[in-house]
Amino acid sequence: MSYQTGTDQLLCDINDGVATFTLNRPEKRNALSSELTPALRAGLHDLELRPDVRCIMITGAGQAFCSGGDVSGMGGAAPADTDAPKPTQADRVRTLQHGQNTLTLRMQQLDKPLLAALPGAAAGAGLSIALACDLRVASRSAFITTAFRNIGLSGDYGGSWNLTRLVGVAKAKELYFLSDRLSADEAAALGIVNRVFDDDTFRSDAFEFARRIAHGPTAAIRYMKRNINRAATSDLASALDQEAEYMVRSFQTEDAKEAIRAFQEKRTPEFKGR
Repeated sequence: MSYQTGTDQLLCDINDGVATFTLNRPEKRNALSSELTPALRAGLHDLELRPDVRCIMITGAGQAFCSGGDVSGMGGAAPADTDAPKPTQADRVRTLQHGQNTLTLRMQQLDKPLLAALPGAAAGAGLSIALACDLRVASRSAFITTAFRNIGLSGDYGGSWNLTRLVGVAKAKELYFLSDRLSADEAAALGIVNRVFDDDTFRSDAFEFARRIAHGPTAAIRYMKRNINRAATSDLASALDQEAEYMVRSFQTEDAKEAIRAFQEKRTPEFKGR
């Protein structure tokens, strides 16, 4: 089943509980654009509301995940209408803040698990989007790089926040200051990537990884995501309070009751997402 995103630059297929978004600008190594990014924002919002979607995977067409912003479109010629007011620095800051809040922050708050599947390079804002997902898998030939140093920019879309929480302050600074490439295996060793799959079977392996998540206890996984996100920024007492609330809530779901029956009957539970 396909979901219409409104643009050929972003494809979406829904299968067996997994919605797969494919960034579809392979000729630009799936660089972000003013058409692709808003479609991704809207798609994430729409699919969060669909009960048949229990895990969302973001990947890229061709041999890349996402090369970040389209550098070829940066610093171009001035618009033809010279009478139009130029945006101020404050305007640009507000525009970027809104863009980040409606994508990166929204991804963290999304009540469904998000998986980034990297068939190849994830660079700059493309890496930031991958880091904003809950989990990441990569093909063995993939690599990641913060890349911003190479174009004289400091970075956006939450990459520095998320990377620091994965690898620590000193390593995050090194990766930003130098923009070195990390292979998939190196990224996995640092905890940036969760699994590395062989190139030949990458897409099927990534889908199976997402499918396993989708076939889990949906409410419990939603609460797990909230608990772990809370743990990154709160004190222990607050985290314990939230854990208690969600533990009781999850115990009341049909999936929990099914899991208990399956345990008693010595069989694998069949979760329905309810």
